[in-house]
Amino acid sequence: MRDPISKMCREIQPSGIRKFFDVVSEMPDAISLGVGEPDFDTPWHIREEGIYSLEHGRTYYTSNAGLKELKEEICRYLRRKFNLFYKESQVLVTIGGSEAIDIGLRAMLDPGDEVLLPEPCYVSYLPCAQLTHAVPVSIPLQEKNEFQLTAEEVEERCTSRTKILILPFPNNPTGAVLTRKNLEEIAEVCIRHDLYVISDEIYAELTYGEKHVSIAELPGMAERTVVINGFSKAYAMTGWRLGYAAGPQEIIDQMVKIHQFAIMCAPTTSQYAAVEALRNGDDDVVHMTEAYNQRRRYLLHELRRIGMDCFEARGAFYVFPSIKKYGMTSEEFATRLLEEQKVAVVPGSAFGSSGEGYIRISYAYSLESLKKALERVESFVRTLPVHEI
Repeated sequence: MRDPISKMCREIQPSGIRKFFDVVSEMPDAISLGVGEPDFDTPWHIREEGIYSLEHGRTYYTSNAGLKELKEEICRYLRRKFNLFYKESQVLVTIGGSEAIDIGLRAMLDPGDEVLLPEPCYVSYLPCAQLTHAVPVSIPLQEKNEFQLTAEEVEERCTSRTKILILPFPNNPTGAVLTRKNLEEIAEVCIRHDLYVISDEIYAELTYGEKHVSIAELPGMAERTVVINGFSKAYAMTGWRLGYAAGPQEIIDQMVKIHQFAIMCAPTTSQYAAVEALRNGDDDVVHMTEAYNQRRRYLLHELRRIGMDCFEARGAFYVFPSIKKYGMTSEEFATRLLEEQKVAVVPGSAFGSSGEGYIRISYAYSLESLKKALERVESFVRTLPVHEI
């Protein structure tokens, strides 16, 4: 029989995040710090709205692009939070931010187009680009720059075939953020080279210090940027599977077309709950962000105390400590930590080759869990020889 699997699909590697999650789920007394999922329940008033929608029989399809009521609330939210101005027709409601990334790339790329991927980065960008038969071009981010993308790094990798820059900030896995000055310099390069930007801002609410700035706010960038956001992280709504894209009408129209044939529409119950989240969820976001910040500070302090090098993450809910001095690959370190101390973290290599030498630790877990896990991590690293680097 002929091979039923496409060559492209066969070459794509499974997610390095899920591998460790699947192992730890079968391991008694294990502590997982690997998955980027809030430990908070979805706030009650949001859940209640979802329940109310079911009780009142709102179980029908919505329009392909999403509930008009929700899209209008998204426009209000983006305007008041990030100074972004969109019409309701410029918004598409999707199955999480991941679907928005996928169909955005499919709508915009032709085979042979180049996509700039700052790495380490979220695991979906590379395979989504590959499935369009585009050419992914990695931009390795540097710890000495606090894993911030620089305009010079973008400039160096631009060619006549470069079409899209994916801008993944606040960053998963590093927790890095970009300042307005960073973004202004990057925007100049994008305009000069006629690049489009897919700006993944799913962690925009989770910053500790400077307020998040969207590159779409800058002069000349709204017309060349698709903003991706959603409800999973800020509102603790991961299982509701709801995200959205906002951008130029021409691009959104084509994304709606793909979404129409592949998905039909996002879950109706989730959409009604999301309306409530945007209208009345600001205090919930503040509460959860304050809790994450407390955990962030604790985790950074403890990692440094036990001798692990880690720059100060200022966004999302991850830290990205270096394990280079222990003389192991990130895969080896994570595997041994899981086997010997029953603590699951994610190897940095899961987020691209430039993530090698680091591990990702999520602090979307309770302080109690973090304290127990850090005791085990300390016991583990105390047994390891330290090498000069």
